[in-house]
Amino acid sequence: MYKFVVVTDPDTAPGFRLAGVDVLEALDLDEAKKIIPPLIYKDDTGIVAINEDFMTVLDEKLLEKIEKTYRPIIIPIPSKVKGLDRANYIERLLRRAIGYNIVLKR
Repeated sequence: MYKFVVVTDPDTAPGFRLAGVDVLEALDLDEAKKIIPPLIYKDDTGIVAINEDFMTVLDEKLLEKIEKTYRPIIIPIPSKVKGLDRANYIERLLRRAIGYNIVLKR
């Protein structure tokens, strides 16, 4: 059975632990940069949810590997930035997933 692992900040980690998920905490971007790459190459990891801010520090080769691989599945977790435009966030996720820019209207 594959593991579901979450890499997030210490403020968000307890909520994921309550849900029964394996959690790795990173105090800052440098620590996240050390934690994430080994998870991508582990055979027992099925899904890795990563704080979206942490994704910005990954090198280009690792990001290409993430895009091309089918396992583990990498899921970005929205950062806790106040005033986040959720429509733009969803559009960005859809564009990444299917390769098209979809405009959401109410």
